[in-house]
Amino acid sequence: MKAILLAGGKGTRLRPLTIHTPKPIVPIFNRPFLNYQIDLLKQVPEIDEVILSLNYQPRRIEEIFGDGSDLGITIRYVVEPAPLGTAGAVKYAGDKLTESVVVFNGDVLTQIDLAGVIRLHRERKARATIVLTPVDNPTAYGLVDTDPSGNIRRFLEKPNPDEITTNNINAGIYVLEPDTFDRIPSHVPWSIERSYFPSLIERRETFVAYIHNGYWIDIGTPAKYTQVHRDIMDGRYAAAPFQGIAEPRTWIAGDVKIEDGATVGGPCFIDEGVLIKAGAKVGPYSVIGRQTQIEEDTVIGGAVIWPNCRISRDAIVRDAIIGRNCHIGRSVSVTAGAVLGDRTTLTDFTRV
Repeated sequence: MKAILLAGGKGTRLRPLTIHTPKPIVPIFNRPFLNYQIDLLKQVPEIDEVILSLNYQPRRIEEIFGDGSDLGITIRYVVEPAPLGTAGAVKYAGDKLTESVVVFNGDVLTQIDLAGVIRLHRERKARATIVLTPVDNPTAYGLVDTDPSGNIRRFLEKPNPDEITTNNINAGIYVLEPDTFDRIPSHVPWSIERSYFPSLIERRETFVAYIHNGYWIDIGTPAKYTQVHRDIMDGRYAAAPFQGIAEPRTWIAGDVKIEDGATVGGPCFIDEGVLIKAGAKVGPYSVIGRQTQIEEDTVIGGAVIWPNCRISRDAIVRDAIIGRNCHIGRSVSVTAGAVLGDRTTLTDFTRV
């Protein structure tokens, strides 16, 4: 059985972080995001190959994952000649497949029982199965309505309050039969949500829902990207390196240097080669990438700092995301959801 990961997007909602780093390999702590999706796929032994559908900076991704041998699964790359939309990408990557295929959107993190989704698909002899997940604010999403037997009835694109009959949304995980791909035109941008799925309903084909009530998040915005780190540190999503770590759930690499007078409060993550100088304060939910230097009397709190940064003395970095190789000058303040791209330099006393 094959799995297709739709990882070709430019990650525009995460810019400027994704200008030099494709969204599938933005780091969650010290691992590319795509690793977490592959970990989930590996829990289903019959999935023997992962097809990465790429378009944006594909070589960067292939350099990291290679043929998948280091991960214990075969990885194949399919690069779209131009963006083809979600359905077009599925057809381009899976046009020669003959058995059921699992499809993942490239920005979904979840702990779903994927084997259970496949089992339901087979029990119902479905042409397509879609995973749905409930949300607290259904007015902000496109909703998916089902009948009492779990068959898909309709899609509601950001409905008015009086139109809401469900709070279930498309979770971006599907099991599809490749012989349905004939309705997707070749080499044309085509939407799985707006064109392919409605065709199943119109033709009265068996199209069923699997409701997932567990952890699910779309990492595609700075706020959600930050939230993923906090969820893992809090244990809401079980993942390395925080599995089995006792309170205050602080992970510090063995070669980190913390000078006398510096303080570190958990939960937090401090990667290899980090130097934290005297008087600096690293507060809860901080993530500090490898080879970063935190200078004297600096305050870090709730920030995600990518590798090879220098945070100068008396700086304050709270609830922000800092890209790679950034230099934050002396007495600089970066707060309130700021996002800095790679190689940003902020001169002394700047406020962001």
